[in-house]
Amino acid sequence: MADHSPTGPVELGAKMDYAEHDRTYAGFLALAKYGSLFCGALLLAMAFGFFAGGFFSALILFALIMAVGAFILR
Repeated sequence: MADHSPTGPVELGAKMDYAEHDRTYAGFLALAKYGSLFCGALLLAMAFGFFAGGFFSALILFALIMAVGAFILR
């Protein structure tokens, strides 16, 4: 049996779905931005809660950092 698959570069084979590529990349960037914001806010709130000794104040600080960060990153 003869193999009729293209022997050239992959770019010359199937058509690329550039709209789907752009949506995937935008989703990845959003996940990276907001994931980094979440990790940084959690780290700061945990440090504040440890050194200041208050769980609820650290929770409020976490919510405040997340709100301000989400406003800045949008």
